[in-house]
Amino acid sequence: MTISSSHLSSQPRLHQKGEIIQEFGTVKQFPLALSYETRMYSCQRLNQVLADTQILYGLYKKHHWLMRGATFYQLHLVLDKHAGEQLGLVDALAERVQTLGGVAVGDPRHVAEITSIPRPPDGVEEVPAMLSRLLAAHETILTETHEAAARVAELGDDGTNDLLVSQVIRTGELQAWFLAEHLVDTPLVRA
Repeated sequence: MTISSSHLSSQPRLHQKGEIIQEFGTVKQFPLALSYETRMYSCQRLNQVLADTQILYGLYKKHHWLMRGATFYQLHLVLDKHAGEQLGLVDALAERVQTLGGVAVGDPRHVAEITSIPRPPDGVEEVPAMLSRLLAAHETILTETHEAAARVAELGDDGTNDLLVSQVIRTGELQAWFLAEHLVDTPLVRA
């Protein structure tokens, strides 16, 4: 079978437009043995955690770049490590929403509309303020994640519960511990 060369071209088809085939806030049916209501609830809660986690990732990168002072090197490295771990959570959360048949929040402007994490100043804050801002964001995410994990467990959504507990909560708690220890007022040189 020969294809006519008039239909073939190496020219990219630019500036294409398409119809929205699934609206944000909806779920399509997948054979997951979970009810529509359960999947809707899980996607709503996951998208909130996802939006806040994307903001936390951004805060980590901002503070990583803007770090100052005697502990610059150590904090510069740990904040970048934490940012990478948060980015991994972003992907896991988004993929769980998609797995449930939902639409993951992804556009930064949409994320900004639904996040519950307050916007930081545009400038550079003092180091303790930056660390405190990160800790507050962690606490917000941990609070909403504990609530969501308990409810999705009641609804039988074990996959979402496992993600929230095993990845989001455990990572957040560990990172909060690392940050909080940097705010202990202890002498560096003598006791």
